[in-house]
Amino acid sequence: MPAVEVKSEETTQVAEVVVPQDDQQQQQQEASDKKLSAAVGEEREAEADAEAQKENGDVPCESPSPNIVEKSSSFKEESNHPADLKGSERKALNELKSKLEEAIAAETLFKKGEEEAAEAVAEEEKGEVSLWGVPLSPSKGSEGTDVVLLKFLRARDFKVADAFEMLKKTLQWRRDSKIDAILGEDVAPELAPAAYLDGTDREGHPVCYNIYGVFGDEEMYQKTFGSEEKKERFLRWRVQLMEKGIEKLDLRPGGVLSLLQINDLKNAPGPTKKDLRAATKEAVNLLQDNYPELVARNIFINVPFWYYAIHSLLSPFLTQRTKSKFVFARPARATDTLLKYIPAEEIPVRYGGFKRENDLEFSSKDGAVSELSVKPGSTETIEIPIYEVGSTLIWDLTVLGWEVNYKEEFVPADEGSYTIIVQKGKRMSGNEGPLRNTFQNNEPGKVVLTVENVSSKKKRVLYRHQTKNVSF
Repeated sequence: MPAVEVKSEETTQVAEVVVPQDDQQQQQQEASDKKLSAAVGEEREAEADAEAQKENGDVPCESPSPNIVEKSSSFKEESNHPADLKGSERKALNELKSKLEEAIAAETLFKKGEEEAAEAVAEEEKGEVSLWGVPLSPSKGSEGTDVVLLKFLRARDFKVADAFEMLKKTLQWRRDSKIDAILGEDVAPELAPAAYLDGTDREGHPVCYNIYGVFGDEEMYQKTFGSEEKKERFLRWRVQLMEKGIEKLDLRPGGVLSLLQINDLKNAPGPTKKDLRAATKEAVNLLQDNYPELVARNIFINVPFWYYAIHSLLSPFLTQRTKSKFVFARPARATDTLLKYIPAEEIPVRYGGFKRENDLEFSSKDGAVSELSVKPGSTETIEIPIYEVGSTLIWDLTVLGWEVNYKEEFVPADEGSYTIIVQKGKRMSGNEGPLRNTFQNNEPGKVVLTVENVSSKKKRVLYRHQTKNVSF
């Protein structure tokens, strides 16, 4: 690939806004309102501090060339290799394995009603109790057994008795609810636009997008939450989606062991929609109780101010470990926040990334996305050479927050030739999405992309390109 010439500075990381959470249960609406006001105030202070830091140049810029978008260094999970555990953690794991083996041998792992007694006894006698496709009996020697058991231990702070009780309840719930058969069911196909799996993050975690705005449509809202039966169907659909995500995991030491959840609250129904709030609370509890440590991060984007008050009411029902994985971002910060965890080529266009459905031009193997920054009142150019006549250059480009002047030109290598305007210069508004364009050359030269920052804030530019040479 030909070298790209560009004048730029290293881009500073955008401050991520995480709303502080209160562990005390809110008993009165007045307390919730005060918490909301405090959260909003702190969020605005954080945004102001971040902008001041960027504008004052407090973050050092070291590279004079476009840099590759880097991953977030805070996005880490604990090791699931027994050798990496602390002594007390390894002891707890061994104790849990012993308790589990004893319960399977004694046939006491499940409650046995009349209808399921024979099935439960047969399964336990064979030692074939499994969870998410992983045998739980330590005697089976599966390398995934420790991984699964560690999830329950971590969810209960390595308290063996609590972790064992949680595991038993999960297994019983799965048996009672026939969860092992759920992937073969046709559950609420009309809810497909409300949540779906799409791509992976920088660490390989499958990404699940939850689109709450779908329920802003009153007809969809009533179809989903209009009765107890409909709400139960919604919950089963959500569990099925979780099971689909787990299918994509590799539950072995060193494998990808959890999902990344993106919750888009744009146009989400407001706090007066009590049925949605109740169903959401029940879904949160269901997933927290039966799918421990299967979510690496829970990111909320396009968060309206009112949602912080709602979240404060749900907060007391969440474990501290669960709450520590929450990230919140207001609409203006949505793309910046996603980029810390997901590469631009894996973020859908609707969220400011470059991923398009059925994309025939770019694939995940077509090279990394580059980034440059443009200071207030300055202009930067990206120059992409095209040497072979008849080649087609394709490029994606976005400016986070836009509010810049932008143009595209082809400049021939022969100084006697005329510059060709590919896209006439125009002012790009703040709500513009990523753009894609192509150019086929009739002579050697370069495509020049020009970004003029007419705003008072530093701008991040993301871009990628590839050349398809003519073939005979």
